[in-house]
Amino acid sequence: MTSAFDKLARPVQKWVRRQGWRELREVQAKTVHAVFDSESDVIVAASTAGGKTEAAFLPLISQVLDAPDEKTGFDILYIGPLKALITDQARRLEDICQESGCPVVPWHGDVSASIKTKALKQPRGVLLITPESLEALFVRRGLSIARLFDATRAVVIDELHSVLDSERGVQMRSLLTRLELKVGRTIRRIGLSATLGDMDLARTYLRPDRPDDVAVIESKSDEAELLVQLRGYVAGEDAKPDEDSEEEPEPSATDRIAEHLFRHLRSSDNLVFAGARQSVEIYADRLRSLCEDAHLPQEFFPHHASLSREHREFVERRLKDGRLPTTAICTSTLELGIDIGDVTTVAQIGAPFSVASLRQRLGRSGRRPGKPAILRQYAVETKLEPKSNIVDRLRLRTVRAVAMIELLLENWCEPPRPQALHLSTLVHQILSVIAEHGGAKAPRIFKILCQAGPFRSVTAPIFADVLRAIGNPEIGLIEQQADGLLLLGPEGEKLVEHYSFYAVFQTPEEYRLVTAGRELGTMPIDNVVAAGTTLIFSGRRWEVREVHDRDHVIVVAPSRAGVPPRFGGDAGIIHDHVVERMFVLLEGTKSPAYLDQTAKSFLEEARDHFERLELKGGRLIQTGEYDFLIATRRGTIATTTLALALQSEGMKVQIEDGFLEVNLAREDDDPFWELRSCLRSIANGKDVDLFASSPNLAVEKFHRYLTDDLLNRDALASRLNAGGLSGTCRAVLGMDDKPKAAASAAQS
Repeated sequence: MTSAFDKLARPVQKWVRRQGWRELREVQAKTVHAVFDSESDVIVAASTAGGKTEAAFLPLISQVLDAPDEKTGFDILYIGPLKALITDQARRLEDICQESGCPVVPWHGDVSASIKTKALKQPRGVLLITPESLEALFVRRGLSIARLFDATRAVVIDELHSVLDSERGVQMRSLLTRLELKVGRTIRRIGLSATLGDMDLARTYLRPDRPDDVAVIESKSDEAELLVQLRGYVAGEDAKPDEDSEEEPEPSATDRIAEHLFRHLRSSDNLVFAGARQSVEIYADRLRSLCEDAHLPQEFFPHHASLSREHREFVERRLKDGRLPTTAICTSTLELGIDIGDVTTVAQIGAPFSVASLRQRLGRSGRRPGKPAILRQYAVETKLEPKSNIVDRLRLRTVRAVAMIELLLENWCEPPRPQALHLSTLVHQILSVIAEHGGAKAPRIFKILCQAGPFRSVTAPIFADVLRAIGNPEIGLIEQQADGLLLLGPEGEKLVEHYSFYAVFQTPEEYRLVTAGRELGTMPIDNVVAAGTTLIFSGRRWEVREVHDRDHVIVVAPSRAGVPPRFGGDAGIIHDHVVERMFVLLEGTKSPAYLDQTAKSFLEEARDHFERLELKGGRLIQTGEYDFLIATRRGTIATTTLALALQSEGMKVQIEDGFLEVNLAREDDDPFWELRSCLRSIANGKDVDLFASSPNLAVEKFHRYLTDDLLNRDALASRLNAGGLSGTCRAVLGMDDKPKAAASAAQS
C-alpha cells in the first residue's frame, strides 16, 4: 500500500521535509488516504493546533498540482468564520504553495481591491473567504459565480462545530447549495472541526442528503491543554461607610472580580464576557480605575453594540495589532465574526447560555501551538438570609456554570433543531437570490432555497406567506412584475446595498424596560417573554404588562410576589441536556477540581437545599399560599412553553433553569388542587393559546419584516414546543404512559 507521504505531489513533499517532520500525524495520513482513495465528503476532527489544516490541504493541493483542471476558476474554496483565521491560514498555505506556483487568495474586508480585481480576472488556486464575503460575491457578481468556481474541486469549511445550529450555519448551507446549482455538479465538502461527542450532527450539516457517506477522521491525541477555573463570589450592595465610622466598606463582588481580572489579565490580550451592556460598563469602569490607581497605561476597554463604531473599531484594532496589551470587556459582540487575532484568556462572568457559545468564546484562546486555552469563569451568588428566595438557595447560576463546563470537557454541544424554519434567514436568502439573478420568479427561488437548500421544513404555503409579507407595500422589500418576476423593492434595494446585509447573525437585542413612563434601563432578551411573566432587574421583581416587540420596549410594573431572587430573568435558551446535567449535579456528591472553595460551597448549599425541598422525589411543591415551584427538569424551550400555557390560564410565572415559579394570581379555596387540575387538563390534551399574552417573537435580524402569524410559526418550530407540552405536564404530575383515558380515570 502506498504511504500517505508518497501520494503527495513533489512540491508538497518538499515542504513537509522542510518542516523537519519525520512523518505525518495520524489524522493527516488518514485524511490523505481518504481524499485520494475516494470522492466522499470528509470531516477532519482534531483539537486546535492538531494539524487539521495540513490534513485537508496537503492532499487537495497535491491533486491540483498533479492533475490540473482545464476549466477556469478557483481550484479550492476555503470558508472560515473569522478574518483573522483567514489571514493566518493564508500565511500557512502560501508557505506550502511557495514552490508550486499555486496562488493563495485571502478575501475579506481588509484585503486590497487590487488583489481582488486580479483574482476575479484570473481565478485560480485557493480562495479563502468568510461566509459574508461569499454572500457578497453572489449578490454583487452573481453572473460570474459559475466562471469563478467552475474548476473548484473541493470546499473546505473551517470551524464546522461553530456553525452547526446558527443562522450563520444555515446561511452557509444555503450558499453551498447555490454554488453547486451554479456549477451544475456536486462539489466535495471537507469540514474541519473540533472534536464533538456526536459527529452525526456534523455529518448531517455537511451533506444533508447523504450524511452516511461522509467519512469522519477523528483524532483524540494531541489535545490542546485547557486550563479552567470557576471562582465563586458572594454578591452584596456596594456598601457605604457611616460618616462617623473609620472602617472601610467591604468590597463588593464586582470589585473583587475586577481586582482578580486586573491581577491576572494585565499585560496580555484577553476577552471578558460580562453579559449585559450595563455590566460591561461597570466592569470596564472598575478596571479603568484600577489602572489609574496603579499609574499604569489603560488597557481595559468596553465593547458593545451601543458604543460608537469608532470606539469599537479602536478596541478591535488594538487586539488585532497585538503591540499594546488589550482586554475587551464585552457582550457577545466579540464572540463571532470580528477580526481580533488571538487572545491569552477568555473570562466569563456568569454562566453562558449554551455550550456551543462557551466553546466558540474559548476558541479565541489557545490558538497558537504550545499555548493553552484558558477559561476563567466567575459565578456570583447572593448571600443567603432567612427570607432568601428558593432560586437563590438552589444556586442555579453556579450549577449551570458547572454543567456547561462539564459538557464542554466532554466535547458535547447543542444539536440543531431539525424542524426549525429559520424564517429570518430565509428572508435574507430570498433577497440575496433576487439580487444575484437580477430578479427571479417564486418557483425558482423556492426550488433553490427550500427544495434543494436548507429550508426544507418550509412548505410552499409558508413560503408564499413569506413572499406576501415582505412584498407588502408597507414593507417594500420585494415587488412583483406582471409576468411574476420578483424584483427588489425600494426598501429591499437599500437593505441589500448596505454592507451590513451580508451578515445574518446579530447579538441578542436589548429591550428597554419602562414603568409608569420612566425607563429603568435595558437588558438583553433572547428568549420568549410575555405579559404575565416576571423579570428580575436591579434586584427587584417586575411583572411584564406589555411587550412592544418591534420597538424593543417592555412595559413592567412592580410585582407583589414574594422576595425575588437576586439574579433571575436570564435571556438565553438553555438546552434540555444542560438542565438534565444540572439536576445530576444537584443530586450528586462530587465537586469538580476546578472549583475554588467558594464555588464548592455554593454547590454544597445547592445540594443541601435541593434535598430539603424534597425535589428528588417530586416536581411540584407549594412555597406560599398561592405560590408554587415546578421542577420541569427541562430546558428553556419546554419550560417557556409551559409558562405560556399557564399564563393563558391567568397565572403569573417566573422562568428559571429547569424551574417555574408560579403564582395563581387569584384566591382559591384549594390552590394546590387548582394548579394540579390545570396541569392535568393540559397533560390530557387541552388546547391552550400559547400566544394569548402576546410574547416577543422578533428575535432574529430579519424577523421584523414578517407577520405575527409567521413569527408564531417560526417560534413553534424553534423556540417553543407545543407538541411536548402534554409530556412536560405528565412528567411534572408523575403520570405514567398509560392511555390518556385510563390516566384520566385513575386521576379522578
